[in-house]
Amino acid sequence: MNLFDLHCDTLTACLERGESLYENAGQLSLRRGAAYAPWLQCFAVWIPDDLRGASAFARFSAAADLLTQTVKTYPDRIRQCFCREDFEKAEQAGQCGAILTIEGGAALGGRLENLELAFRRGVQVMTLTWNGRCELGDGCGVRHAGGLTAFGKEVVRRMQTLGMVPDLSHASDALFWDTASATDGLLIATHSDARRICEHPRNLTDEAFLEIRRRNGLAGLNFCPAFLREDASRACAEDLLRHAEHFLSLGGENTLCMGSDFDGTDLPDGIRGIESMEDLAEMFLRHGYSEALVRKIFYENARAFFISL
Repeated sequence: MNLFDLHCDTLTACLERGESLYENAGQLSLRRGAAYAPWLQCFAVWIPDDLRGASAFARFSAAADLLTQTVKTYPDRIRQCFCREDFEKAEQAGQCGAILTIEGGAALGGRLENLELAFRRGVQVMTLTWNGRCELGDGCGVRHAGGLTAFGKEVVRRMQTLGMVPDLSHASDALFWDTASATDGLLIATHSDARRICEHPRNLTDEAFLEIRRRNGLAGLNFCPAFLREDASRACAEDLLRHAEHFLSLGGENTLCMGSDFDGTDLPDGIRGIESMEDLAEMFLRHGYSEALVRKIFYENARAFFISL
């Protein structure tokens, strides 16, 4: 089975716990993920809302260093992908093709030059906020949230120049539409479900999804129980189908992807970790999804997007 997952927090979790990406106690590891070939994985550097300034950028740098060291230690298992050629080499060699991303624009420490440094380290996607407020603007957890700050608008414009894509998972609604106004480029939501199905501020409104689709972006299904259904204690793998079917009803055949949030969330009944991804694909097939559509959702949509950056 081919797999492309738009979001996991495993790199950050390994940094915090002093564990290895190859083998660890989390929901994803290189050893377990090797069952999927090709396997392309976005590894996010998560910046918590209590970390700001130089400390936030130092955390990003430490996580990026961990990825670099992992590539050196396990060159047969993982390759960091900077361009189309890297993706193709990872696919041909059966490696994990690793894409470095940022979860929380606070990682920049309020300095535009740090965006350039992050881009050189291979960051291709950056979530503009986490749940709270940072130098770029307001996340979805801010009461009476505003949108982008002046600095945030400057960052978004520079991202477009560099070819780095704004990730609007965690964004407040105001920040989503401010970003859409500040750039005419690609937009992505790496790990967000459908608000029409589960009324949670972390989920995408229909209008937001349609804007992402209109710009040829991506939206990755998140496995977090609280985003799948209001009664999170009853969440199960089948709930993913309700969100997928809604996004597909909005014309999302070329937009919908997987954005697991492994090691960043508890998991619903029926999903244990990365080893469950093949079972999920089979679940989609059992519910009448064609093999071609399942391939698009689990691999081809994201691949087509990233190799074109």
